[in-house]
Amino acid sequence: MSTVLDSRSFLRWCWRQLTSMKTALILLLLLGIAAIPGSLFPQRNQNPIQVREYFTNNPSTAAWLDRLSLFDVYSSPWFSAIYLLLFISLIGCVLPRTIEHLKAIGAKPPLTPKYLEKMEYFTEIKKVDLDLVEKFLQKKHFRIRRDKLSISAEKGYARESGNLLFHLSLILILIAIGIGSLFGSKGDAILNVGERFINTPTSYDILTFGKYQAEDSLSPFSITVKDFKAEYDPITNAPLDYTLTVATANPAGASEKTEIIKVNKPFTYGSTKIYLQANGYSPVVIIKDKAGKVVFNGPTPFLPQDGNLTSIGAIKVPDMNPQIGFVSSFLPTADRDPVRGGFSSYPEVLDPRLLLSVWQGDLGLNTGIAQSVYRIDTSKMTRIGLKALTLNESYNFGEGSITFTGWKSWVNLQIVNDPGKGYALLGAILAISGLLISLFTRQRRIWVKQGKKTQIAGLAKNGIPGLEDEINDLVKELSNE
Repeated sequence: MSTVLDSRSFLRWCWRQLTSMKTALILLLLLGIAAIPGSLFPQRNQNPIQVREYFTNNPSTAAWLDRLSLFDVYSSPWFSAIYLLLFISLIGCVLPRTIEHLKAIGAKPPLTPKYLEKMEYFTEIKKVDLDLVEKFLQKKHFRIRRDKLSISAEKGYARESGNLLFHLSLILILIAIGIGSLFGSKGDAILNVGERFINTPTSYDILTFGKYQAEDSLSPFSITVKDFKAEYDPITNAPLDYTLTVATANPAGASEKTEIIKVNKPFTYGSTKIYLQANGYSPVVIIKDKAGKVVFNGPTPFLPQDGNLTSIGAIKVPDMNPQIGFVSSFLPTADRDPVRGGFSSYPEVLDPRLLLSVWQGDLGLNTGIAQSVYRIDTSKMTRIGLKALTLNESYNFGEGSITFTGWKSWVNLQIVNDPGKGYALLGAILAISGLLISLFTRQRRIWVKQGKKTQIAGLAKNGIPGLEDEINDLVKELSNE
């Protein structure tokens, strides 16, 4: 029997420790620290290609990092354990306090202490009518408890209400994050002007689902990129505005509607939001083989490297024999420096150049290993040419030719379905409101006892200033009567 009691006592002690505010704060700090590796190391659900490159470049280190789940931080057992413990700790700490506070809201202030001289700012004045005291305190929004020879007054209950609202809002935010991770989805798609996106898994460049989200749960809609306009400051080259014009339709066969998407103005369909995330250029080239047959004709998205959209990319032609790859740079407004080499001096296309390094050999597309669309593995290839092309210029590299015919703007759309986002926003608003209430509300008590003289004293929670002034105001009011 004693063993059972000892076990119960131990479990009770563990529960008290877990649900203490000190433990909740420690767990909140640990959660922030645990999230740091997610920003230091590439994550599989966000960038699997970078994870594979990390394994290639650092095989021994990557193996140990993978054992610690540092490439899957937010779904790792240790991160989930901290998250769940924090959730339990907050609930176990805040809910009992909330229940007790709700009971106390309707309760009367505590009885007047027997010895007021031990309280703060004790003062004695001539005997006065308690009705005058009660009237003054009610005017100052105190809650009154009137006894035969004393008055107990209290105000500032909203301080604890704000404190509890803040912590309850944190629980709501945690629930919202959990809902988003379990039932949400997030993906990215790069589209050239003129291309159409249909909300199916195969249309995404990157797509991740929540644990209980499936491919057939995607909202049915389509987006056609009609136009993209970027405005820049001609003096500083800084972007001024981005405007994306799209045509949307839903469901299949419905008439299209024209919508405008900006950086801070996403297009919303149901619980899905489409954000304008990034932009760049796609050089348009025509590639022919030795016989003059066109083997490639179209745009290829390049990745910007700086604010002036100096961009790098790879054009891969696996249908030629041998296979051909172009390691390339696109300069919207070409300039040159003895140290930097070729670069773009302005983000708009004013004097474009396409810099090409031509390689032949095995592109490695049949290995089953994912590759970056912006780079070429040239380890099994041989360079056969080097050229800088102006608009409409051609280059014959022996195995064929390439002609730079123009460019198109591309945009990166981030499609997010987060059913918990609204709850997270509500939780954040309530948390800020609760914090402000808690910071700016002063909780204090004032007691007045009738005897040969009238005794007045008070108590300010946590030594918050303002009590002395209110007692002085009360004394002054009563002394004038």
